[in-house]
Amino acid sequence: MLKLFKIAIRNLLRYKRRTLLTSSLIAVGVMFVLVFAAASGSFKYIMISQITDSMLGHLQVHKRGYVASIDSLPLTLNLNAKQKEKLEKAIKEITEIEAFSPRIKFGGMFSNFMETTNIRVNGVYPDKEIATVPLFQSRIKQGEKTIKKGEILIPELLANGLKVKVGDTVVVIATNRDGSVNGKQFVVGGIIESVTGPGGRDGYMHIVDAMEVLRMEEIEISEVAVRLKDFGKLNAVNDKMDKLLSKELNKQGKPIFDVRTWERLSPFYNVARMIDIMTFFIKIMLIAIVLISIMNVMIMAVFERVREIGTIAALGTIPAKILSLFLIEGFSLGISGAAAGNILAIIIVFVMNVVKITFNFGRQTGLVLSPSLKVDDMIFISAIAIIASVIAALQPALKASRMEPVEALRHV
Repeated sequence: MLKLFKIAIRNLLRYKRRTLLTSSLIAVGVMFVLVFAAASGSFKYIMISQITDSMLGHLQVHKRGYVASIDSLPLTLNLNAKQKEKLEKAIKEITEIEAFSPRIKFGGMFSNFMETTNIRVNGVYPDKEIATVPLFQSRIKQGEKTIKKGEILIPELLANGLKVKVGDTVVVIATNRDGSVNGKQFVVGGIIESVTGPGGRDGYMHIVDAMEVLRMEEIEISEVAVRLKDFGKLNAVNDKMDKLLSKELNKQGKPIFDVRTWERLSPFYNVARMIDIMTFFIKIMLIAIVLISIMNVMIMAVFERVREIGTIAALGTIPAKILSLFLIEGFSLGISGAAAGNILAIIIVFVMNVVKITFNFGRQTGLVLSPSLKVDDMIFISAIAIIASVIAALQPALKASRMEPVEALRHV
């Protein structure tokens, strides 16, 4: 086998220009795919972080049926105090969880005493909310970076539309679960921008104030947002939590809790999927480039070396060895091209990190693209290139191994 490798390398070096061109095409294909995967992966991670760390959290837990009716923010599908206690106990048993934030969500009317409009209110514990969604504070454009009792953070849309400023007094009116209406005065503690764009209408207040507005005698929770220590364990923790909470059943014998990852709660997951699909098709393009390049070289090699093939066949070289010789040539081209492509990708990604490419996403500006190459991606892409090289060399190799020595020696 070692002799076959030496002969294959020697044959490739006989046509240096063609070998260099083919290896370069493979290298460029591998490099392009790796750089694209690194850059798109970085963008995808930033996009997911902006959504999960600003608003959603990595996981959310609701009462079963709440998400299906979430547009109306139904108070009748809140988790009661006992269910909240059971949920928090289960969360504390899972060591992979870093923080969690209970929330009360309700729809109401917002008034500056001259005009009135609708608002979606999130009642939260400030410390828990900031720990669970650490980019929350960066969304507060004006005012203090926290939520105090008696104050409300209002969305930028309402502030501009009703000309409300920090320090103004406003009223929030809401209907509680029994149908009675209640209102409470607040001081505008800050202006908060939306994650999803200028149309956001979500305001924030302390959870104690939310209970007062809704006249809750004991706490009821609309949802609990959860943050993990390691985002990579998202699905594993989701399954673990779902298994723990599935033991809690209602009177009908059905699970009380509904555990969902951010993927099942945000439309931005479809954007993330599109990035994955684009990466997949780029890999298909790589395979096509490699196949065409290698097949062209190997067909030319067989055509130019017909008499040589006839000679070694006449000397007693069995067809299997002739086949192996050409396959090794294709394999060597794949190895050299993949290695060069990996080196080029490492250099380009390093330069991209040094240059620090910035971009805007949604309402966030100045985000820095930080691409990184994953070892498993490098191995996988290189393996694709090498396998495609061998497959491309197979047809010419079979043709060479099946030549009749007499006919090959007569070839001009």
